[in-house]
This record gives sequence, C-alpha cells and structure tokens, in this order.
Amino acid sequence: MTFHFHAFLGDIDDRLYQAEIAVTSDWHLPRRGFPVTSKQMTKQSFTLDQQAESERIAKRIARAGICSRREAEARILDGRVTVNGEVISSPALNVGARDKITIDGKPLPGREPAGLWRYYKPRGLVVSDRDEQNRETIFDHLPQDLPRLMTVGRLDLDSEGLLLMTNDGDLARHLELPSTGWSRKYRVRAQGQINESQLAALADGVTIDGIRYGQVIAKLDRQMASNAWLTVAIREGKNREIRRIMEYLGHKVSRLIRISYGPFQLGDLEDGAIEQVKARVLADQLGLGDGTLEASEKPTLSINKPAHKSGAKRGRHANHSGKPSRGNPHKTGRR
Repeated sequence: MTFHFHAFLGDIDDRLYQAEIAVTSDWHLPRRGFPVTSKQMTKQSFTLDQQAESERIAKRIARAGICSRREAEARILDGRVTVNGEVISSPALNVGARDKITIDGKPLPGREPAGLWRYYKPRGLVVSDRDEQNRETIFDHLPQDLPRLMTVGRLDLDSEGLLLMTNDGDLARHLELPSTGWSRKYRVRAQGQINESQLAALADGVTIDGIRYGQVIAKLDRQMASNAWLTVAIREGKNREIRRIMEYLGHKVSRLIRISYGPFQLGDLEDGAIEQVKARVLADQLGLGDGTLEASEKPTLSINKPAHKSGAKRGRHANHSGKPSRGNPHKTGRR
C-alpha cells in the first residue's frame, strides 16, 4: 500500500489550524517498516470480545462498563461485591462465565461489545481520568452518554489531534503494542531551519541519552523564515519521542498534531469532537472482517478540511457532561 499525504501550505498560527490543500505531494513509506492494518502483518492472536474461561473479578466488573479496575477493587474491599451469594473481601479472585456477581445488590450486566472511538484531543488537556495538579482532563470534556472509555496510548498536554479511545482494555493494549505494527503520523511545527539530510538519517533510528528510538520517517513540507512544517511517522510512540528527537536535531517543537493512528485518520473531525468507528470497519482493520467494506466505509488517508477550535472549555468538575464542539459528535464520518 502506498501512503499519500496532502501538503499543508501557508502559515499556521496558534489559534487556527489552517490547511490549504493546493498541491498534492506523494510521500512513500516503506511498507515493511510501517504496515497499516493487522492483515498486513503476521497473524495476530487477538480476537474482539474474546471471553476468557477465568479472569480476575475486577477485570470482569470493568469489562461490564461499571467502573475501572481500580474502582472495582475499592468496591470489593468495601464489601459491596458478592460472588455466588458470598460477599468477597479481596480482589485476588478469579471468576468464570457461570459465576453470579452482584454489586450493591444488583446483578452485574453482561460485557459491552468492544468499540473504538476517534477523538480530537485539544491542546491543554491532560490524558488521564484524574490529575494530581487539578488540571482539566479529556474526560472533563466528553459527552455524558458515552460508555466508560480508556485511551489507546497518550498525547501530552501540549499535543493535539487524533486520540483513539475504547471501552475494552484488551483492545487498547493490542493497539498500543509496537508489534501490532500501526504507525502514528503527525504534523509538526518546529523552530529554525531544517536540514533534510538529518531528517533522512532518522530512517535508521537514533539513540538519545541512552534511549534508542526506532525508525522515524520525516519529511519537510514547508520551510518558512523562522519555523517549518514537517510530517513525521513513528511506530513505537515512546514518551515525547518526536519532541526529543527534534530537540536533539536542534529544533524546538511548537505545535504537534497527530493526524493518524494506523488506518484511522483525524480527517475533518473538529477540535473536541468524538465519533465512534463502525464495528464492521474496526473488525476489517483488525484483519477480522471479510474484506467486503463499501468504498464509503473504508478509512481515508487524506486530510480534507481544517479542524476548527471549539468554544470555551468547561471546568474540571463538569462530570463528563460538556457538550461536544460544533457538529454531531456521533456522525459517521471518514475513518
């Protein structure tokens, strides 16, 4: 598969992400280095909604969408959980499909089908369900009617763009693994004059302060007087990887926007908006489908419209009830 990216033209300030698609440039990534779907890799053992014969009680509760594993363990220690009519006092217990579980006297519902959501993470929000410094988190801004979600990987405070979210911990872990083979692609604004030969050398990887970073594919899109825009693709996603590599090359990153994670694209998703990926599309991209997606269902590899900033941010204690930004957050858009 060949990967094409539209060039971003014109300056981009801190308030508005202005993408003027005037010229199309082809950027070819080595397929062996960056496979896009699990079907292009060795067979994966992952199966959606796989039911384990035996699993920890806290995991079973979390997969039912009631709360996180940590919160489930707390409820167990508080004596609020029973298994087969007996109150349990420790989360160190495995349960099977036939065990009857209640929480606060109510039967545990069946597990929710595994789902995946695309979220445009705004700058200035912490990717965490809680923050010790009392900063706003992404969960303060999500619609209240969503199931309990967890993130696939992270984006740091000052980064923005595509963040995948799921209600299934096994799916999250599978998508985070480097062995899954999905690349992450970013638009990067870096200060100074870019040396393209230095960018090309990153394809062999680089070691910085004893940390080895694997293959990085970087392309200069536009050089301006004091800064430049690049497109960068990585596969490992180590902590602050792109920022550290650019600093190593002598450039401070002033804007970092994730535009894709594997086959799933930021597309025309607006700042702060969230959309669910169709179950059929998800299965196909995991290599579990029958490969008969309609053209309109297939993920696109181009950015089509500018992403606009949303309105005023809501407070940390919004209890996930903040309204999404303009447009229908649950619409079926490009994937």
